[in-house]
Amino acid sequence: MIKRDLFNAEHDAFRDTVRKFIEKEISPYHAEWEEKGIVPRELWLKAGAAGMLCCTVPEEYGGLGLDYLFDVVVFEEMARSGFTGPGFLIHCDLVATYLKSFGTEEQKKQWLPKMVSGEAIGSLGMTEPHAGSDLKAIRTRAVRDGDDFVISGQKVFISNGQLCDLIVLATKTDASAGAKGVTLFLVDTSLPGFRRGQNLSKLGMKGQDTSELFFDEVRVPATAMLGEEGQGFALMMTKLAQERLAQAIRSATVCETVIDYTLAYTAERKAFNQTIADFQNTQFKLAELKTEAVVGRTFTDQCIKLFLEDKLDPVDAAMAKMWLSNTHCKIVDECLQLFGGWGYMWEYPIARAYADARIVKIAGGSIEVMKHIIGRQMLAEYRKNNS
Repeated sequence: MIKRDLFNAEHDAFRDTVRKFIEKEISPYHAEWEEKGIVPRELWLKAGAAGMLCCTVPEEYGGLGLDYLFDVVVFEEMARSGFTGPGFLIHCDLVATYLKSFGTEEQKKQWLPKMVSGEAIGSLGMTEPHAGSDLKAIRTRAVRDGDDFVISGQKVFISNGQLCDLIVLATKTDASAGAKGVTLFLVDTSLPGFRRGQNLSKLGMKGQDTSELFFDEVRVPATAMLGEEGQGFALMMTKLAQERLAQAIRSATVCETVIDYTLAYTAERKAFNQTIADFQNTQFKLAELKTEAVVGRTFTDQCIKLFLEDKLDPVDAAMAKMWLSNTHCKIVDECLQLFGGWGYMWEYPIARAYADARIVKIAGGSIEVMKHIIGRQMLAEYRKNNS
């Protein structure tokens, strides 16, 4: 079996710390959080104290200044656990990354230490009722008024929406300028005019709060702008590869995990005087799924290496996201089949994994958008080489 060579002894020790944290602070309570549709804020503070949040934030902003692989460890172990309530990935991989990359010194000093500690929870406000993958079509507007901007609009499907203290919010500052009219703001959710809608009831990921958010003439200072006016779309495009890589990392880990506990179940479950695993059909199916999981993991690890070298191409990231998302859903579905009727029972992790899986073909860019990106690049390269 191909061995992973990404991680060193420090990463391995940190992985052990993360696993123990999950076992102690998340595992005993996650079923209750799924019923409530939200995790307590105290968990975020505990995760911050354990050094699990925003591992790459530099020391001058309250972080540990570690490499990206420490964040990868957290993402992998959360995916391996099957506990989807804590929205750490959005907080660390997206919100903190936008701040580190594009924030002013004042913005970084204001927010990053609190995000590292878990005192401030971050969220990404992009999707709207009429604009999902097409971010150029957003309608939330930000109108200049002296030294402030006044923001009005609505967002939907926002992870960490019920808990967030900070939103990286996509707005339109020029409705006639298309992509060049998009501007990002750091919105403090304590400001007047901000309102949280209902905590949405979802097919899966039931412990993670996902919300509608409303902005009714929320007044923010111009200093809350992230980057320059009209640069928002361009800034978002620079981080899409990282976002899609994170999705692939999660999917690769879930694939491995569900195969492991499907093997364990079929090796013990008996039918017709033998175990389910003794049937040739089961062995052939598991062999196929294992091979696909290894291919996906190998591709994902190669993308991680490229990302660490700042060489990950957005099209490669789109291919990783597409392949792993499809493989994730396929493997969970076929593993559930080997559980028979018990696989349909919520008490079994495979049932929750099945419900949680479907979103991966949508979140972080739909499968159809990934295909468009890949196909467009293929055509452009062909025309360039044959002109």
